[in-house]
Amino acid sequence: MPMPTHLLPTTVVGSYPQPDWLINRQMLSKMVPRTRVKELWRVAPEFLEQAQDDATLLAIRDMERAGIDIITDGEMRRESYSNRFATALEGLDNQRPGMIRSRAGTDTPVPRVVARLRRTEPVELRDMQFLRSNTAFAAKITLPGPFTMTQQAKNEFYKDDEEMAMDFAAAVNAEALDLQAAGADVIQLDEPWLRNDPDAARRYAVQAINRALEGITVPTVVHLCFGYAAVVPGQKPSGYSFLPGLADSHARQISIEAAQPRLDLGVLSDLAGKKIMLGVLDLGDPRIETAETVAARIRAGLKYVAAENLIPAPDCGMKYLPREVAFGKLKALADGARIVRTELG
Repeated sequence: MPMPTHLLPTTVVGSYPQPDWLINRQMLSKMVPRTRVKELWRVAPEFLEQAQDDATLLAIRDMERAGIDIITDGEMRRESYSNRFATALEGLDNQRPGMIRSRAGTDTPVPRVVARLRRTEPVELRDMQFLRSNTAFAAKITLPGPFTMTQQAKNEFYKDDEEMAMDFAAAVNAEALDLQAAGADVIQLDEPWLRNDPDAARRYAVQAINRALEGITVPTVVHLCFGYAAVVPGQKPSGYSFLPGLADSHARQISIEAAQPRLDLGVLSDLAGKKIMLGVLDLGDPRIETAETVAARIRAGLKYVAAENLIPAPDCGMKYLPREVAFGKLKALADGARIVRTELG
């Protein structure tokens, strides 16, 4: 499917709510897993792939019905945005996880890196093939970024995290090349942890991201956010410390969360030359935005970004929202973009 050519094409960040019959959403609401958490799934292992396929079709059709231009598979097969890919790599001990303490003081189990990281086989290739064969819409698929995976693992092998990040990047690159060949119209790297350690990000994040995107000719995105609204409650910062650094990345688009944190959109001037995937749906607010609210947020972005470079989207993945709320918000996104598109002529 060719990419949309009209102004303000809408898209999603990646995830869509998984049905209650597929996953234990109450258990999920308390975590963003780094290791595998197979007890989250409500379906027996021998039926799980079939159930995930059915849930993926629901997600695809919801995005199509809402009027979104560039859709994903909803990430129905993932316990989290990152652990499906990360834990599939050779060199990790997933059975005996390590612990990483967050700035908030909570301990999270993470994979231990005990040998050289290698991607020995495709991880999301069938996901992309299934998506491509079940929609005529432009299709995007997401991968966890190398910097974020480095921050979510315990290094017990490499001399430093920078060396580890470059091997994560090589693994992501091999996967991305396969996904491109399978028909991905857009490939997105999720890098929410760039904000977690800005000093390390400045040292090697762009180098790792660029390695991950080597040879990719379809449009590429780096997504930043401050964390899922359902998991990171409360006030979010109004700026990104590492945002200007991404101007040097090979990614053609930068995706930022702007609605909930009330981001100062003046920061977008740091990214001249990039397309901006602008978050215009507040996922921390359970109310469904009106189309006019979305249109106003898009107009605010247009003060700093040319219309041909603006791609309206949700702030983040929609995994933790009730499904009817997620659908309503996506419809408001499509309708709001249409309002502004009409105004632009």
